[in-house]
Parts: sequence; structure tokens; C-alpha cells
Amino acid sequence: MSDPRNVAHAKKVTQEKKHQGARKTRGPAGAVPPPETPPAGASAAASESPTPKPPAELEGSMTVLAKLKEMEFYSRANLVQLAELVLTVGDELKQKEVTGTLDEVYSAQNAFQTKLTTLIEAYSAECGRLQGESA
Repeated sequence: MSDPRNVAHAKKVTQEKKHQGARKTRGPAGAVPPPETPPAGASAAASESPTPKPPAELEGSMTVLAKLKEMEFYSRANLVQLAELVLTVGDELKQKEVTGTLDEVYSAQNAFQTKLTTLIEAYSAECGRLQGESA
């Protein structure tokens, strides 16, 4: 009977070889494909037409939009927690001097939340425009 450690090791080696082979076929990470050159007989009118944005730009923009939305989610959660802290410190603990500072932090977080929401709306519209161009 074979040792299970040997079987596991052989499986791991096989997976690593497959992974390395796939990496070689894709090229090095971060490699930029060479720009496409038009054929020698291409007309000048074709080269003057606006070129659509590459899908990579759209993909990158969608990633940024997702990260902004994630930040907005956590910002909203911070607002709720700050509001709870203001109530706890002010009403239950009766620490009025700290409540003023917490109110300032809450106001700053609220302003950040508002600006972030506005940015997300504008960036979402830009991503929609990029999607329309690539379609």
C-alpha cells in the first residue's frame, strides 16, 4: 500500500506543473500585448475613425467602481456606529465634552459619505458610457 503523503505530494507536483504551463501560455503577468498595426492597404478613413476603448479599460473601471461601492458600504456602517456612540456617550454616559468631538467626526464621515455617493454616481455613468462604446 502506498503512503498517503507520497500520493498527496505527487498530486501537488502535478497541479504545480499544470499551473506553470498555463502561466507560460498566457505570458508574464502584467505583459502588455503589442499594439495592432493596420494592414498596408488600410484606408486613411479607417484610421481616422475614433477607436473604441479597449475592454481592459472597461474591466479596470468596473473594478474601481466595485471598490468605491464597497467603500460606500463601510462608510454607511461607520455612520451608524458613530450615531450609536454619540447616543451612548451623550445620553447614557453623560459625557458632554466627548459628545461634541464625536459629533464632529460624525459630520466629517457624513460629508465623506455624501461626496463618495456623488462620485459613485458619476463614475457609474462613465462606466456605462464605456460599456456603450465597447458594445
